[in-house]
Amino acid sequence: MEDDREMFNPLTPLLEANGVIMIDGALATELERRGADLSDALWSARLLIDAPELIRSVHLDYLRAGADVLITASYQASIEGFKRRGLNEAQVRNLFRLSVQLAAEAIEEYLAETQAGPARLPPLIAASIGPYGAYLADGSEYRGDYGLSVEALIAWHRPRVSALAETEADLFACETIPCLAEAEALIRLLEEYPDMPAWLSFSCRDGESLSSGEPFAEAVRLANRSEQIVAVGVNCTAPRFVESLLQIARPLTDKPLLCYPNSGEAWDAEARCWVEGTGVTDFAEPARRWYAAGARLIGGCCRTTPADIAAMAQALRREVEQRRHQAL
Repeated sequence: MEDDREMFNPLTPLLEANGVIMIDGALATELERRGADLSDALWSARLLIDAPELIRSVHLDYLRAGADVLITASYQASIEGFKRRGLNEAQVRNLFRLSVQLAAEAIEEYLAETQAGPARLPPLIAASIGPYGAYLADGSEYRGDYGLSVEALIAWHRPRVSALAETEADLFACETIPCLAEAEALIRLLEEYPDMPAWLSFSCRDGESLSSGEPFAEAVRLANRSEQIVAVGVNCTAPRFVESLLQIARPLTDKPLLCYPNSGEAWDAEARCWVEGTGVTDFAEPARRWYAAGARLIGGCCRTTPADIAAMAQALRREVEQRRHQAL
């Protein structure tokens, strides 16, 4: 992007004030935990049509747990996916706007609740842009084997990026990106919206590789070349791999690092259920390790809850205070 302007990073004021930014936790699996039926290709995005108030309530509970950033319910949303449900493009664009509006309403309610409490900077809204594989609803977002060119991926992502760019979201959350081609597509597409910052978060299959098998280091280098990418890291990745991935990323970029892993639970594909007892049950200590490894935006993905975000927030804010005290 040939532009001498410096990209405004909406994360900077929060980082300077708090030392760490708490991202929210899972949306879809938290909605399911509250009784929502998400057994179709639209996943959590279906509730933008059927039960938007439930999305708002989950957002609000994450704010109460300590989240500084809400990620919108647009991860699985796409023009094509909604059109399959009989909606026209204008109606679909309204649903994208609604995804941001629900987060804004939750923030407004939360700030009204906490007027008498300690002052804090208003939370941010990150408009979720999930991978092409999420639209396919066949698990390919954890493989990245789309068989599409960078140009085809740009064309596919463009309509929803355009719709979300018209909202009051503070930045894009380009998340669960499994391969270098899709990362390149999103970075190039962002250049069409030069005033919109984004974070870029990858899904990884181990402690050094993207879900596609490509090197995570190359993904970080690619993100580092874009002025519009204001943070880079990993999400929907098993917690046991996060520390290693952060250690790879840290010397390759000056951008803030982020991580919001899943719970690490195993998925029984035959029974179509999560295997209880196979994931992390206490996120406080892992969160401190991720902070020590360089992460400054930390939260949760699939199967994490408001209670997990609260535990991480409490542990990390104590960690930041201790470090600041030691530095005096």
